[in-house]
Amino acid sequence: MGAIEDIYGDLDTDEVSEEEFRDAVAEKVEQMGGLADEETAAMLLAHELNENEVNAITDIEPGMNEVKFLAKVMSVGELRTFERDSGGEDEPDEGRVINVDAADETGSIRLAFWDSEAQSIADGQLDKGDVLRVRGRPKEGYNGLEVSVDKAEPDEDATVDVEPGGGSTIESLTMGQSDVDVRGVALNTDSVRTFDRDDGSEGRVANLTIGDETGRIRVTLWDDRADRADEIDSGTAVEVVDGYVREREGSLELHVGDQGAVDEIDDDVGFEPDADAIDAIEIGETVDIAGVVRSADPKRTFDRDDGSEGQVRNVRIQDATGDIRVALWGEKADKEIAPGDEILAADVEIDDGWQDDKEASAGWQSTVVVLDGAASAATGEQQATSADGGSEAAGLDAFAEGDGGGESQQASTGDAGSTASDDDATADGEEIEFTGTVVQTGEPVVLDDGGQTMSVETTERVQLGQEITVRGTLHEDRIDAEDVF
Repeated sequence: MGAIEDIYGDLDTDEVSEEEFRDAVAEKVEQMGGLADEETAAMLLAHELNENEVNAITDIEPGMNEVKFLAKVMSVGELRTFERDSGGEDEPDEGRVINVDAADETGSIRLAFWDSEAQSIADGQLDKGDVLRVRGRPKEGYNGLEVSVDKAEPDEDATVDVEPGGGSTIESLTMGQSDVDVRGVALNTDSVRTFDRDDGSEGRVANLTIGDETGRIRVTLWDDRADRADEIDSGTAVEVVDGYVREREGSLELHVGDQGAVDEIDDDVGFEPDADAIDAIEIGETVDIAGVVRSADPKRTFDRDDGSEGQVRNVRIQDATGDIRVALWGEKADKEIAPGDEILAADVEIDDGWQDDKEASAGWQSTVVVLDGAASAATGEQQATSADGGSEAAGLDAFAEGDGGGESQQASTGDAGSTASDDDATADGEEIEFTGTVVQTGEPVVLDDGGQTMSVETTERVQLGQEITVRGTLHEDRIDAEDVF
């Protein structure tokens, strides 16, 4: 065999015949003006042909000019037509496009086929499960990375070890995947919300969180499917049918539209929370924590600067390594949680709390789940610990109504000064102390003691849900704080 034949034989391509390769070598030698012989020119051409080959879908990036890869068809979309801005004599004014979701063992990607190729696919020339050799141009599309296909040919001899549609686990879901069926247990549901679309119509959306033995994911339900969030109870085994995977703020979400469904099933679905140890978490992290509830405070409401009403509830949970206070904001404050319950608080933010203690904040992006199962013997010991050291359970219950709450507050403020909750009116300009929970940060800080709110001017750094005492001068219903402790 000659040098050109050997080099061509090493090429992993069926796009160029050997005769075409030899013609290209001769042209390359002529272009280089005798600076390269046939063998060198053949090696240069081989490099050009192979440089766009990627080993897997996960290697594809938007900045690449062209890529070639192997993938299996996971689903075929609907043919769409559009009007081009301008069309020449040889180009129709009406364009056609069809999207195909494809995947390999490393991930999934959307393929865009155009015009005649799109029509051929719409006519049934491509089926789910087909393996394709694809050549195209990657770009960042509306729903993530996609490839505009220049050429795609079926390869009946190639194998891609992924299966379309059903049988997915939560851990195996990848960005852009569609036609997804996955089973899980409903961990958390949110209420239906409405919004206005650009065309003036009203949209509806709701969320639920599901988990299986491999992980958990937020499910977003659109329009008519949003009602399922109100119909499904936590702890119910469900199957999401014909969902599609999208990304939001760095996390994957499973979406369900008109073509999809969320069905209750009789099968048992296991879920084991993969929680972080409480003593190992650090301020600034977003973590999952799980443990037994040691104390649960009453819910408190407060007024925001914009006039809306907010609500918060504090609970303290403990695992084998330590305990932490968790602030439940918004609708999460309405959850039925009591001492002895075992809960999972997922995607909570860890803040710097009162007296250098760490605190967890469960906001809209968090998931709070009461886990099934009887309390263990350790739970009883933890409850006893909480009962023996009642003052240790910091939180809003320290300001509960009644004589006990008043005595607790008086003990915390000491004898110095009067408090804003005293029956006697406090005169403007008088020095006072006020103890409460931070329900608003910024300027001003707003504290709530269970009976009233107080605005505080201070340069001290405080955290939402933090319990503090301020001492200062009262001016027009606002304290100019001299001390914060």
